[in-house]
Amino acid sequence: MATLDRRQVLTAAAASLALPAAWAQPKPIRLIVPYPPGGPLDIAARALAERVKDSLGLVVVENKPGAGGNVGADLVAKAAPDGLTLVMGAVATHAINPWLYGKIPYDAVRDFTPITLVAQVPNVLVLNTETAARLKIATLADLVAYAKANPGRLNYGSGGNGSAGHLAGEMFKAQAGVFAVHIPYAGGPPAQLALVGGQVDFNFDNLAAASANIKSGKLKALAVTTATRSSAMPEVPTVAEAGAALGLKSFDISTWFGLFAPAGLSAEATTRLNRGFVDALSSAEFKARMATLMAEPAPSTPAQFAAFVKTELQKYRGVVAASGAKAD
Repeated sequence: MATLDRRQVLTAAAASLALPAAWAQPKPIRLIVPYPPGGPLDIAARALAERVKDSLGLVVVENKPGAGGNVGADLVAKAAPDGLTLVMGAVATHAINPWLYGKIPYDAVRDFTPITLVAQVPNVLVLNTETAARLKIATLADLVAYAKANPGRLNYGSGGNGSAGHLAGEMFKAQAGVFAVHIPYAGGPPAQLALVGGQVDFNFDNLAAASANIKSGKLKALAVTTATRSSAMPEVPTVAEAGAALGLKSFDISTWFGLFAPAGLSAEATTRLNRGFVDALSSAEFKARMATLMAEPAPSTPAQFAAFVKTELQKYRGVVAASGAKAD
């Protein structure tokens, strides 16, 4: 009986020692998505949160939209650099908005610690199929030749001034030496409807959004805007390769998104987060989820991502200036 009492005491003591360890579990990581739920960044963030729970612990995704992504990005820029607050930043928040807005509350480079690029989504240059047949445009070279022979006759639509489609169109015009009238719409879907309905001649649309109309034959895909072909439509050339002889050999523009922490994050925490998320990005499950969005996972080191962001920021400075777009 005395032995049994001793065992009970030892068990109770062990339990009491275990309680503080349980209470001391790391706090969850807040992953801020600076856009509304349901979009590509939100879907990717939630897929990553599920994949890293074993390596990094609980990740809670919070949507903080506003001002083109600036509200959510600024929240993280001003957070403590303790590895517990991250943002799923994007080409808009870290490369376009600094030039599009007269003033934003954060510095896209100085106020963040890059963790890893997450994915890139190609845009695609598409024509209304009937318009392409009528104008005898079957290739990118045909489009450029027609535009040069008929200045101002072509127009293109986009989801609004300063949108990815607008800026891709302005970059195309500048590098190819052509002119086309830009017609902004209140979002991507109305711009696509206008193209399908023949109200505009061509668009630079998100590949995932345009794919159904491409496959159905309503739209003709001439080229994707990324440096390499998309695995979702490998038969479609890039603008750079199709337009190499037309002044477009350096054309490279995409919708990208990646993870950032506040500036001042320790090297140890940066490495730990990078390893956890890169492992998740390389998983078959995450790749399959991104395939449904026609997004290409693009894991990187923090240094690679930092260099990429600086390059993108400078690239869009000229593109936004040429477009004349302003958000405020």
